[in-house]
Amino acid sequence: MRAIQLMAYGRPLEIREVPTPTPRGEEVLVRVGGAGICHTDLHIAEGKIATLPTLPFTLGHEVAGYVERVGESVKGVSVGERVVVYGAWSERTDRHSIRGEGNLSDPSGWMGVGRPGGYAEFVLVPSYRYLVPLNADPVEAAPLADAGLTPYRAIKKMLSYLFPGTIAVVLGIGGLGSFALQYLRLFAPYSKLVAVDVKESRLRQARDLGADLTVDASVEDPVEAVMDLTGREGVNGVLDLVGTDSTMDQALRMAGRESIVVIVGQAGGTMKYSPRVASEIAVTFSSWGTLTELTEVVKLAEMGLVRSRIQRISFEEINDTFNKLRDGGVEGRAVLVP
Repeated sequence: MRAIQLMAYGRPLEIREVPTPTPRGEEVLVRVGGAGICHTDLHIAEGKIATLPTLPFTLGHEVAGYVERVGESVKGVSVGERVVVYGAWSERTDRHSIRGEGNLSDPSGWMGVGRPGGYAEFVLVPSYRYLVPLNADPVEAAPLADAGLTPYRAIKKMLSYLFPGTIAVVLGIGGLGSFALQYLRLFAPYSKLVAVDVKESRLRQARDLGADLTVDASVEDPVEAVMDLTGREGVNGVLDLVGTDSTMDQALRMAGRESIVVIVGQAGGTMKYSPRVASEIAVTFSSWGTLTELTEVVKLAEMGLVRSRIQRISFEEINDTFNKLRDGGVEGRAVLVP
């Protein structure tokens, strides 16, 4: 089979012929319909994450496709069935793995992070339990496995703070941010939504998705804009999907009393301590999502309540797409189609 592989950190990816895996036991071979291109993939390719795989390595943790072959112990899965693959694989016995929270377990077992991923014609899934049935186009559905799942979990952490009349801010309206706005509009319909980004095209998309106010951080201070909106009181919830020093500082400064700041972005930033103890601001982090949460996200998409904005790319376009992603030139989610 053809696969796109990382041969050396910081170097272009290569298209190679590799053996097609044979499923055994509970394993399932999935024919990749689409594989989303994520900033995490870029960080791995550049050698910038703590857990790095052994090279050569096939990236891709955002996958949907078709069941091609199954092992002899697989139950309830049919060849040809459309599926979304949950990528936080974990065969450990820690409490998080036992509860189906692979996103909180060792990332060395994750698809496309420590084990071969979906930048290929086929991907070998270690257990049929990691497959979510799909009644939609796998190319359109591939981003649900991360770009859809990650903000879903993060927004759930915010919801108890977002009663009618409250205000929520999303910092960063890229592949994840577009889903975040849809979830907030769906689950907090009586809250006001503020979208912050540095690109007008993304802010225009945010308005289409229901943002009440958009702030171009390249031309105005988002903290001042939010404080002006709230009469200097601050907002009730902030979701930082960027994760730089600047955005984490902005998130904390625009948060009001008894609010929550949820940090998802992994751009290498550090949050400075702010002496606002009297404000009782809750600061938390959110990582990917659980298998149960992915099942919920897929159902929302099948019901037409959330949608992906994608760009289809071929194997030959992968390095150009990585360059665009690095420069902020990808709108929505790029999806690799074998």
